[in-house]
Amino acid sequence: MNIAVIGTGNVGGALAQKWAGKGHSIYLGVRDTINFKGNELLAFENINALSISQAVQISDIILLAVPAANTIEAVKALGDTTGKIIIDAMNIIMNKGPEGFTNTSDAILANTQTKDVVKCFNTTGYNNMADTVYDDIQIYMFVCGNSTKGKEAATQLAIDAGFGKCYDVGGNDKFLLMEQFAWFWINLAMFQGQGREIGFKLLSR
Repeated sequence: MNIAVIGTGNVGGALAQKWAGKGHSIYLGVRDTINFKGNELLAFENINALSISQAVQISDIILLAVPAANTIEAVKALGDTTGKIIIDAMNIIMNKGPEGFTNTSDAILANTQTKDVVKCFNTTGYNNMADTVYDDIQIYMFVCGNSTKGKEAATQLAIDAGFGKCYDVGGNDKFLLMEQFAWFWINLAMFQGQGREIGFKLLSR
């Protein structure tokens, strides 16, 4: 797959490396292709830096992993997203998000041409994207959204990133629930003293 990664910090960087390692072509969409956060990613095969609009134009899938407060600005910088899948890996933190929205995915949908928007890769820390394995057990990822093709793509990319499974949580009406689930992980990791090295796995019988 050709994937544009918008937001080259911890989350975007970890996923870019994982996906490049699986043979996907990664295009980092940045304002300055020489001086940008995460430019060490260019040392990896299959990872290149382009302007944001160029990265989007050449890609079928767009990962958005910028600070939630910058959601609308980032989406408007994408250019024409008709026919493209947008994967939203963001969460509103401490009420710092797009004005007028309870979650970042709805803000994306309101400001872009595509309706193929799904939320995924937002429910755990970047450390769990860099290393998905706990004692030989792969932790799980989750996805939601109305777009069937978006969820299929995100699910495959979750597997390619090393997650054991990726569970479908539901449609667009679950965007807020997914952000609340992220807060559950943040609460345990940061506020309840469990630390970042915790992850989730769904058991069934």
